[in-house]
Amino acid sequence: MREQTATTKRDAMSERGEMTTGGRDGGLAAGEVAEAAGTGAADTGVAAVGGVVAGGAAGGDTTAGNGAASTAPATGSPTPRYLRPGRPTLVFNTVMAWLTRRGVSVRGSRVLAVRGRTSGEWRTTPVNPLTHGDELYLVAPRGVTQWVRNLRAAGGGELRLGKRAEAFTYVELPDDEKPDLLRAYLRNWKMEVGAFFDGVGPDASDEELRRIAPGYPVFRVVLADAS
Repeated sequence: MREQTATTKRDAMSERGEMTTGGRDGGLAAGEVAEAAGTGAADTGVAAVGGVVAGGAAGGDTTAGNGAASTAPATGSPTPRYLRPGRPTLVFNTVMAWLTRRGVSVRGSRVLAVRGRTSGEWRTTPVNPLTHGDELYLVAPRGVTQWVRNLRAAGGGELRLGKRAEAFTYVELPDDEKPDLLRAYLRNWKMEVGAFFDGVGPDASDEELRRIAPGYPVFRVVLADAS
């Protein structure tokens, strides 16, 4: 019984890795969106707000751009790409979350709410959905984050702005369809997320963008009221 309880607690903590617990729309406590404290941090352009992929806080962290730490596979089979947010990202995301929850959208920002894959409770993180053509997308520049893992498990979620919430499901894009989206994402959010792309920019070739595509999940948002 004790072992089962301990396992459940560990699963719940993992599930919260980058998502803040939903609930009252009050002021942000210190570190509320700090991933290191077990709460959610938004990815600019996506989720800051820009796109996403799962991974976990496994060992092997090394300092990367913008103060981010890269989680690499220690041994054995490859692990999904995941970059832990650095301090500048955490500060930026805290401000984004605070504004968006109060109904102030910064370049289309929203709060992404998804049910936790273990607890079933709402987990939230600020994101900036990418509009490309007539479609809306979520891109994960830091790889397989906890919100990506929760979204994949839940099959959908909500995009919130102030008191307004739009339910959605999604279609996850295969790697071959990502180059145009990643290029558009970088054009919109390079200043915020460029450090997560290892020097790859919006002028990169389709081949280069296709090469990095597996590490950047992209989701096409299907709003509940859309035909």
